[in-house]
Amino acid sequence: MVEIYVIIPFLQKHFYAICFLEVYAVTQTVIKWCENYNRNNMNNSVNSLINNTISDIYKGFLAYMSAFEKLTKLVPRNFSERNWDQLQALHRKRLRLYKDKLGVTIEKCRTHLGNQAFSRKMWREIKNAFSEHICDQPDQELAESYYNAVIRKTFPGLAVDEELMFVYQAYKSCHIEPSTSLFNNYPPGLGLRKIFEQIMLDFDFGAPFYDKEGDIDYLVNGVKEIILSRYSTTRNTTTQVLKSVFYRNKAAYLIGRTYIGNKWMPFIIPFVHNEKGVFADTLIFDPNIMSGIFSYTRSYFMADIKIPAQVVSFLNSVIKHKRPYELYNAIGFNKHGKTEFYRDFLEHLSQTHDQFVLAPGIKGMVMTVFTLPSFNIVFKLIKDHFDPPKNMTRQQVREKYKLVSLHDRVGRMADTHEFEYFHLPLDRIHPDLMQELKNTVNSLLEIKGNYLVIKHLYIERRLTPLNLYLEECSLEEAKQIVEDYGDAILQLAKANIFPGDMMTKNFGVTRQKRVIFYDYDEIEFLVDMNFREKPRPSSFEEIYAAEPWYDIGPQDVFPEDFKRFMIGRQDVKQHFFEVHRSLFDPCHWNDIKQKIQKGELLHAFPYPMSMRFRPEEEI
Repeated sequence: MVEIYVIIPFLQKHFYAICFLEVYAVTQTVIKWCENYNRNNMNNSVNSLINNTISDIYKGFLAYMSAFEKLTKLVPRNFSERNWDQLQALHRKRLRLYKDKLGVTIEKCRTHLGNQAFSRKMWREIKNAFSEHICDQPDQELAESYYNAVIRKTFPGLAVDEELMFVYQAYKSCHIEPSTSLFNNYPPGLGLRKIFEQIMLDFDFGAPFYDKEGDIDYLVNGVKEIILSRYSTTRNTTTQVLKSVFYRNKAAYLIGRTYIGNKWMPFIIPFVHNEKGVFADTLIFDPNIMSGIFSYTRSYFMADIKIPAQVVSFLNSVIKHKRPYELYNAIGFNKHGKTEFYRDFLEHLSQTHDQFVLAPGIKGMVMTVFTLPSFNIVFKLIKDHFDPPKNMTRQQVREKYKLVSLHDRVGRMADTHEFEYFHLPLDRIHPDLMQELKNTVNSLLEIKGNYLVIKHLYIERRLTPLNLYLEECSLEEAKQIVEDYGDAILQLAKANIFPGDMMTKNFGVTRQKRVIFYDYDEIEFLVDMNFREKPRPSSFEEIYAAEPWYDIGPQDVFPEDFKRFMIGRQDVKQHFFEVHRSLFDPCHWNDIKQKIQKGELLHAFPYPMSMRFRPEEEI
């Protein structure tokens, strides 16, 4: 043990040094405590930002889905009451819903994040935490798309970014096996007639049937003629019908499948409601017609769907060649359909090597259009300057495309998706296309590294331009296609759409040989147009006047002038004029206009009239 008389002199000699060391130690302790305190506070602050942002996005998504479901649940009543105006209004309101809810969410996120909205590190944390937050969500894939939309608008200038966004889905949503909670199951032991009787009981449309027994007779005979004439039932035979009813315009569609002949045989039963009651209109087994019912040229269905991925899975088994994005579009989840399309696009790019080129056909005065030959899509960009006589603005063109997105497309107008900051690899762009883009849409272009960034574009299904199709097809094919061309114009008219520029270059032909309109910059509502007969000249001066000698209003249309430009191919021109005489008659156009003004909804059937069970005069 050290004696005290030895320590005291040592303490006296080193007193100040000891005090300094003690103060230093205390100071270091305080500094470390402050650092830990600040670090904890900072972590708490960051965690709070992350949690608040996740909460904002998740609550915004739930609010959207709740409102979407609420509007959809109103549709069956509109169908049962034949309230078509309200049904159409619900459709438009539901389409606007996403943008409205998204705007609220974005504003909240911007408020919470402040300058952190530009932080990649912050968004990485948010994405990871959000992914965990929605892992048990039955509509997880839709929540991911909602998140993507939020970050794109909250983080300015952000392009598609796999690190910060759900570029690839977390799970294969369309490979989930359908649950029996999704469909009604009808075993073969019931017998064919009993099965249809049970189906009619299970699906109550809230209105009396016109002729239920007659419907069952038609359906039974249809199955016997198409299915049982080729296949026999076994103990494994079963029929499944989705519990969700698909409503559109004046019809309600039941989607089902029967396991027979060691494979699933899909079918669709459309029900129509008129003043006589509800009735089964036909029974559809043809896969091409079924595909057309879910076509990109038709309005989205209104159907009460709990788990979208599983409904898409079921539909995919029924309509096999439809891509998942097309089915998501068809059932009303078009924003996620856009996500699924982009995933398809990225996958296709990774597996191909061809270059983007200008789309075939006559160059447009308003749009620059290009395509990837191996991919069945065109990319449309609004030009910086329009060639005469076009005198509209870029914003006016965008409004025309918006009009189409909200309107009933009656199987005659192509659906579009709108993209911002769309990335394309520079080495995949043909030099001729690059030069054309620089000449016509330079303000929309930006080069970042190895990518061309396009600030705004539309994507649309690629079709064969009608003018090109007419140059190459046979006389018989030409006659059929010009008849459908006229039908397309008249069906658009009945849906209150006047195409404006009706030249054949503005229409396309599908693989099913159906004519579709795809140039929307001059589109107008039919009821806003004034259809007139051209005044007859009464003097030599009027006959040879360089300019029209009569007044012409901005909305005036003279149908007799259509003959000058509608068909260029000489050997079918007269056939077209004879088949579609009404196209050149202002009285016919005004008759359609008056019906629309009276509130009449002119239903466009997505299948041939010859397929309907009953003659038109009966119903």
